[in-house]
Amino acid sequence: MLLNIIKSIIFGIIEGITEWLPISSTGHLILAESFIKFKNVSPDFWSVFEVVIQLGAILAVVVMYFKDIWPIKKEDSKLKFDKNILSLWGKIIVACIPAVIIVALKLDDYADAHFYNAFSIALALIIVGIVFIIVENINAKKNKKARVDRIEDISYLDAFIIGIFQVIAAIFPGTSRSGATIIGALMIGISRTCSAKFTFYLAIPAMLGASLLKIMKFGLGFSGAELLILAIGTITAFVVSMYIIKFLMDYIKKHDFKVFGWYRIALGILVLILSFTNVI
Repeated sequence: MLLNIIKSIIFGIIEGITEWLPISSTGHLILAESFIKFKNVSPDFWSVFEVVIQLGAILAVVVMYFKDIWPIKKEDSKLKFDKNILSLWGKIIVACIPAVIIVALKLDDYADAHFYNAFSIALALIIVGIVFIIVENINAKKNKKARVDRIEDISYLDAFIIGIFQVIAAIFPGTSRSGATIIGALMIGISRTCSAKFTFYLAIPAMLGASLLKIMKFGLGFSGAELLILAIGTITAFVVSMYIIKFLMDYIKKHDFKVFGWYRIALGILVLILSFTNVI
């Protein structure tokens, strides 16, 4: 049991780091799971674990940006709705529409059955890494100020386009939800800081929905030991996410995303090598 707890902490650390950096949490968790496996748990436990620990990462966003996303404010001893925040949530809902359509058509199940493998994930890691480098090089060459530099200036059309990029990540594991949405935002002229923040906010309903769907699919028939492993992994992901989100926001104030693109390419090549040599 102690070994499973240690493994849960390791997976929580990986989730907390890779969920917010645009380097694919799925790719890293699959790679880690190939070498570190839970013992004495039900066959379906891993598929639930890797999704549910995202709740810890979501909670980190809620805690860190609570004032920016909670629409009810107290003013002159009265509770009032903040129109800008209500508008923000309206845009987040619009951005979620493409993902809802994908779920309704059960394309996510098709994607899991056909693309959830080492080769497909490695390919997604490499391709998105290359796209990151190209997009950042184009933006640097243009050398002009971003069209949108404040969250409130993101339009509903912008939000919908970003939502389409989120769907790409849902269909192709290894793309990275944060990576895809950030690329989409950068391509339509949204600043790096604003792109990252909107990605964080969009993660709340997207990841919460994914976690609830997974729990509904597999049920709540966990043993006490499995619940403990889930709780520890989720708490670890929460704590690590708090630090990683702050790191990323500080980093992109002075740097671009190209380093993550190069990292993705290197990781994708590694996954391909391990796959072809039957290591994973």
